[in-house]
Amino acid sequence: MSTFIVPRETYHGLGSLENLKAIEGKKAVIVTGSGSMKKYGFLDKTISLLKEAGMESAVFEGVEADPSVETVMRGVAFFNREKPDIIIGLGGCSAIDAAKAMWVFYEYPEATFEEIIKPFSVKPLRNKARFVAIPSTSGTGTEATCASIITDTGKGIKYPIVSYEICPDIAIVDGDLAKSMPKNVTADTGMDALSHDVEAFVAALASPYSDAMAIDSIRSIFVNLPRAFEDGNNLEARQAMHDASCMGGVAFSNALLGIVHSMAHQIGGMFSIPHGRANAILMPNVIRFNSRDTDKYRLLAQALGKETAEDFAGEIERLRQRVGIEGSFKAYGIDPTAWKERLDAMVQNAMDDPCTGTNPRKPTLEEMKKIFEACFDGEIVKF
Repeated sequence: MSTFIVPRETYHGLGSLENLKAIEGKKAVIVTGSGSMKKYGFLDKTISLLKEAGMESAVFEGVEADPSVETVMRGVAFFNREKPDIIIGLGGCSAIDAAKAMWVFYEYPEATFEEIIKPFSVKPLRNKARFVAIPSTSGTGTEATCASIITDTGKGIKYPIVSYEICPDIAIVDGDLAKSMPKNVTADTGMDALSHDVEAFVAALASPYSDAMAIDSIRSIFVNLPRAFEDGNNLEARQAMHDASCMGGVAFSNALLGIVHSMAHQIGGMFSIPHGRANAILMPNVIRFNSRDTDKYRLLAQALGKETAEDFAGEIERLRQRVGIEGSFKAYGIDPTAWKERLDAMVQNAMDDPCTGTNPRKPTLEEMKKIFEACFDGEIVKF
């Protein structure tokens, strides 16, 4: 028996932010990043719509690109002062992920971070507050997922928090918010969304439900990511990418992921490369590695009018190049000496990452290291 978890309500389409007026509550805390939502007027609009709904609001600003344990704890202290019954994550995936983690500690002050990073260990939520997610980037689909990524800056590791409890109650998927993304962020987040679809489609817990979401999202991304990248004001492409990202979030939240993410978590934590960019560099070689144990990449190739897993890997490489993403970590600019010094630690941490457990092919330590090395140098995996 399997489950399929999605937000209770998902509002989508240009202008869907207006649905905030229908939300019931007394006090909302809005968790947001370092300024783009304020700069483009979406923070003020959110506050205004909440006021129309009869709600007070307070704002926790300044969530960084890779939200840290320290930021989460500062947010919890803010929640404890403001006592919200509605929590709103507004902005990029970092703001929403941070707000999810803050929500857990707000409801369970006695919990520890070490406890909640164990998969599915979060206790039942919604005793104090409900959660609304409003993304401004078309990448993680965190508005529809049961996951949150928090960085331990001291250890240089990204920890995935995984629990059905942290799936938002309400998702608002309004492509108008995404037009604020610059080209590089459009590229990185779009490839991140693609990686969720691709990994979910072949993951151990994939189902007909998650497959349907993933394959339709993949088709859309190959059409609409170049359009959104080339013209950020193309709202049709922006909304299509926002919808594809959300569908990818639904897919991977239920099917889980694989070693693209296991490896990207380590590289991002060690070298601060944007997560979606790391995924884009890793994805073709992981497809080549996994294709020896699954035939499902052939179905993805056929969805694009191609035939084989290698064809599909090549299509990703061409899309990656079209949106300005490098073909290797060396080309990105990571120092070879620093890479070698940290490689063994990254390999071991990737082996221990929860995402490795649902990868369709089980890598050995040596195979994992060879994939890291090939992706650093831009070589093709053939084992």
